Amino acid sequence: MQFQDVVHQRRMVRRYTPEPVDPAVLTRLLENATRAPSAGFSQGWAFLVLDTADDLARFWDATTPPERAGRPDAWLRGMRTAPVVIVPLACEDAYRRRYAEPDKGRRPGQQGELPWSVPYWHVDAGMAALLILLGAVDAGLGACFFGVPAARVGELRARFGIPDDHEPVGAVTVGHPDPGPSPAGSPARRGRRPLEEVVHRGRW
Repeated sequence: MQFQDVVHQRRMVRRYTPEPVDPAVLTRLLENATRAPSAGFSQGWAFLVLDTADDLARFWDATTPPERAGRPDAWLRGMRTAPVVIVPLACEDAYRRRYAEPDKGRRPGQQGELPWSVPYWHVDAGMAALLILLGAVDAGLGACFFGVPAARVGELRARFGIPDDHEPVGAVTVGHPDPGPSPAGSPARRGRRPLEEVVHRGRW
């Protein structure tokens, strides 16, 4: 598939068929994710892959607020049909270690503030997640990135043994899109902002 086709066909898929994802394709999506750029080539990411019925059930149980568990809405019912969930994780410590190395202008072992105004471990994990989304389209699959409720992150950590120094930045469902009706996402309600509204040339 041509890159422009991948970009234009990418959308958040919220309902999937029971067909499993080919393990070789899943491996390719994860390999793509590791090709994302990262500050200082720190590569401070990790990916929790859940593709068994038991793991998927534990994921949804861990991340679903109690008030929604007994009465799942259309979004949750659709998302639970995904045969794969990938949880991208960001490790701040990997960046602090990397930027304490001599080639980054620090003396060996020197600590201190990182030279940025934004947490690039989150940015980089997000770019890795985007490569999974685009790779899914290229493979004829669908995918959806979504957030884990803040109040449920602790339970997610406990269920799957996620280390304290790795932070979930969201989750990605992957599978074969269900051709039937799917819960409408924000683009259907809001529309895409035109280029002239978001691009500022030379100055704001």
